[in-house]
Amino acid sequence: MMRHVDLCSGIGGFSLGFEWAGLSRPVMFCDVEPWCRKVLAKHWPDVPIAEDVKELANDPEGTIPECDILTAGYPCQPFSHAGKRRGEADDRHIWPYIREIVARKRPAWCVFENVYGHVSMGLDTVLADLEADGYTTRPFIVPACSVDAAHRRDRVWIVGYSEDIGRDGRAAQAGREGQAHQPDQSRPKVWGELGGPSADVAHTASEGLEGAKRSEHEGQRARLAESGEHVAHTDSVRPQGVGAEPNDARQAGLRCREARGEKGFWAAEPDVCRVAHGIPRRVDRLKGLGNAIVPQVAMQIGVAIRQCEADAIRQFKAKE
Repeated sequence: MMRHVDLCSGIGGFSLGFEWAGLSRPVMFCDVEPWCRKVLAKHWPDVPIAEDVKELANDPEGTIPECDILTAGYPCQPFSHAGKRRGEADDRHIWPYIREIVARKRPAWCVFENVYGHVSMGLDTVLADLEADGYTTRPFIVPACSVDAAHRRDRVWIVGYSEDIGRDGRAAQAGREGQAHQPDQSRPKVWGELGGPSADVAHTASEGLEGAKRSEHEGQRARLAESGEHVAHTDSVRPQGVGAEPNDARQAGLRCREARGEKGFWAAEPDVCRVAHGIPRRVDRLKGLGNAIVPQVAMQIGVAIRQCEADAIRQFKAKE
């Protein structure tokens, strides 16, 4: 099991999804909300919980444990279309602190999540920073309906990987303890194995986002944002597999929307009653759910990472 540091943890969506995937176990949480920390302490009582990413980034004592994978659903308010979109001028913009932690701990894998508005504000900075720090990165737009939720909830998922400190090193250690291993240059790149075209991936040894490459990537992102390509089609019979019967939860959601005269349209977020009398801590619960990631999506990412790691070890052992 990989060691997982979960920053901006919320109520533990990343850790839950990765545990479902059999990928990792959390070794540290961090969240500024007291109610979220209580939820985390209830479900992972033995995992330490920090309160502030900024304090962790400036901690000279090295409180953060060593990790193989680091995640963060960092605050969306600086980029969200629902807010003022002040970007780096927003006090809640904490990406520089997360980058500092990544640079210090050097996890093999990084996975981040944010709102769709991040595509047009701040995403290029995040990708450029990670590339400068030696990570190959790729963003994905994955909505909640892609895992059969009855609402769309488009989110940006950013996956970063460092070949220098990642699976090549762990494959060598698993196959031949203590001996150095040179990366196999004939091996397919990580994102090619995950199903994406390797030509679209920023390579840490290339010019990256500079010059022509930068223009190419920016043009591609602009086209995707305008056309909606590579986003799950929410007007199909089912998010996966046209012609398949929708599940009970989605049928219920469709009936609710049809009753409101919204036939054929998807809600941007799940239907949650904002006035719920008699439910304890309802404000905290609504806020926690609103900020939470979809753990089923995290699980699918975890399954892909686990497969990449397992394939690398098998390939290394086969060549000995």
